[in-house]
Amino acid sequence: MESCATTNDIAARAEELLFRITVPSALFRDGNLPVRTPITGEVIARAKTKDSDALDLAIGEADAAYRKWRNIPAPRRGELVRLFGEELRSAKNELAELITIEAGKIVSEARGEVQEMIDICDYAVGLSRQLYGLTIATERPGHRMMETWHPLGVVGIISSFNFPVAVWAWNAAIALVCGDALVWKPSEKTPLTALATHALFERASARFGEAPKGLSALVIGGRELGERLVDDRRVALVSATGSTAMGRAVGPRLAQRFARSILELGGNNAAIVCPSAPLDLAVRAIAFAAMGTAGQRCTTLRRLIVHESVYDQLIGRLSLAYASAPVGDPREGKTLIGPLIDGDSYHAMRHALDEAATIGGKVYGGQRLFAQERPDAYYARPALVELAEPAPVSRRETFAPILYAMKYRELDEALHMQNDVSHGLASSIFTTDLREAERFLSAEGSDCGIANVNIGPSGAEIGGAFGGEKETGGGREAGSDSWKAYMRRATNTINYSSALPLAQGVVFDV
Repeated sequence: MESCATTNDIAARAEELLFRITVPSALFRDGNLPVRTPITGEVIARAKTKDSDALDLAIGEADAAYRKWRNIPAPRRGELVRLFGEELRSAKNELAELITIEAGKIVSEARGEVQEMIDICDYAVGLSRQLYGLTIATERPGHRMMETWHPLGVVGIISSFNFPVAVWAWNAAIALVCGDALVWKPSEKTPLTALATHALFERASARFGEAPKGLSALVIGGRELGERLVDDRRVALVSATGSTAMGRAVGPRLAQRFARSILELGGNNAAIVCPSAPLDLAVRAIAFAAMGTAGQRCTTLRRLIVHESVYDQLIGRLSLAYASAPVGDPREGKTLIGPLIDGDSYHAMRHALDEAATIGGKVYGGQRLFAQERPDAYYARPALVELAEPAPVSRRETFAPILYAMKYRELDEALHMQNDVSHGLASSIFTTDLREAERFLSAEGSDCGIANVNIGPSGAEIGGAFGGEKETGGGREAGSDSWKAYMRRATNTINYSSALPLAQGVVFDV
């Protein structure tokens, strides 16, 4: 690793970036939540947390703000989101650098995350003029039937460390144009990027001039704060991103009070490589999908199902890529794989690799790197594991750069292997055979919310609905018609005649 910047240098740089974005120093200097950078593993700030009383106040203000915001025309609400997009553009480099410092993403991926935020703002601005209902045929003469969509209420957003700000933006931009108010509980591991993003939103709100107080609140704290947000009856919808275990806790609590949920949980994503696959393209796509973000994407490629006729050739090329991919300080331009977020992530990776080895798996990579130079940081060589057949370890999501490779003979077998896991987020197939591609996308093919052909399972664009099935949670965010989750639907029947015919031929003369 070339970079020799000390933790003090990183802390000073983070403080400088926060000052540029106008985050008050009291929010990150003397708080009770230590903030560590995965680059060195050491503390660079101390964020100020909120208690249950502060959360209660924030939800109350958001509820009051919603009651005003819902009456502002949607295109006008879109103007606030447009201004927020401008603030993001002006601070793109600063916010991206904070993401690198706090989440450990390489420079291009951090900038890509901010670009996602800008993209969803652009999308939401256009959407603000297209929140459409339907006119529906009615059996009664002199009547009109239609559906209308209305703002829902307060939206709680619980986000994860791996996309510390983009996932909030996916929800926030759409919810705001739909007429909702926001309460955001970010990951305790990435509060600085949340503080910066919220400051940029407040700058946009000040320029907008009509945003009611409390329209968007940020509450930093631990699990107990998230639980109170989930349980509060004033919160109409909770969008929660995290592990399946988290979803198992959140989902029933929301269901108990009949609140809505958008759950974006785990993913054990697979790619099928067919005999006709373009291998040059496949190698590049697989390498990014499996190793990018140090394997810490929900859409990371974790299982590779390869036809026996091309298996040896593909694995040979992938093993070279795995051995040579640059691992190091994410601030360095040549680095492709930065650190894991913390020691727990590395230990989970080692546990999975040891388990794979005990059942006869051939493990390449997985070693810890730079432990002497940076004993509190956790850099690891990505691991490629050859398995004779699917096993419990490959059916389980490990949030680290591990790729399990297995052979198949017939496409039916590959599809079964693809779907024979508890998650259903993202998937892909590499083939130039139209019949294989279409079958993969058909009802008997991939059972995932995202199914791709000749690209990897990760790197989704905001124009499509993002989410998955089974233990991934079933929620959808970002594009397509995902906006409907943030609004309530009303069916309206208008009688413009002087008669009163009843539906289904019912007669009720009084």
